[in-house]
Amino acid sequence: MAPMIKGFKDFLLRGNVIDLAVAVVIGAAFTALVGSFTTSFLEPLIGLVSGGGVDGGIYKVDEQEFTWGSFVNELITFVLTAAVLYFVVVTPMKRLLERRAAGEEPGPVVPTQVELLEEIRDLLRAQQVGTDRSGPPAGSRREPASGGGQEGP
Repeated sequence: MAPMIKGFKDFLLRGNVIDLAVAVVIGAAFTALVGSFTTSFLEPLIGLVSGGGVDGGIYKVDEQEFTWGSFVNELITFVLTAAVLYFVVVTPMKRLLERRAAGEEPGPVVPTQVELLEEIRDLLRAQQVGTDRSGPPAGSRREPASGGGQEGP
């Protein structure tokens, strides 16, 4: 049972799950914002266009009311939400993936092992030059650089 709980904990703490949770919360807030916009501005506009007043956007047959204005309101809400998601999320991601596929956007520059070793060698040489000015450290056996011996790396 303990490995199952550990696996669940690892699943929850992965970055993708947290990113998804944030996206859901932001999506819900955005949907509420668009819903409020359509209820506050578009629904009255639909009422004015369809005859105005409280009964605008309602078609009555006998005692039954068909609230087609409410349906049009929800349809507009859906189209606005889809349009914003497309232009704010989908299109930029598509462009980014196309650039990566074309090789325009290189990945992070990772030095090779040879470059890292050369950098370490240069740092060690710089440290040695710094100690040569004050004289060799006690107990070290260094050959003079001009003295016909083998040169170091």
